[in-house]
Amino acid sequence: MVQSEASDVDGYLTEASGERRVALAKVRQLCREELIGFDQVMAYGVPAYERDGACEIAFASQKRYISFYLMRSDVREAFEERLAEQDMGKGCLRFRKSESIDFDLLRDLLKATAIRSGKIC
Repeated sequence: MVQSEASDVDGYLTEASGERRVALAKVRQLCREELIGFDQVMAYGVPAYERDGACEIAFASQKRYISFYLMRSDVREAFEERLAEQDMGKGCLRFRKSESIDFDLLRDLLKATAIRSGKIC
């Protein structure tokens, strides 16, 4: 994971360039709209969203892709069919191009994360 020295999410976004900055800002906007009651923090050098002190969502600008971290196994299981079409590791969606980000999918994942609590992997 590429870690930033930025002290806040605004600083993190300014480190990204061009299309990446626009895409990351949109991911952040979705998080802020859907994750009501979550705290926006910098964790492990990337923007993250915590509830009750536990990180449930994060995103990052990696060298070759943009990552979206979904730390809730129950949400991943509920979206198994839609996630099967994506480049995904255990808890990380990878988007190699900014224009390939499925913002509708991300919004749905964020909504599902927000409406209930579950086990964090």
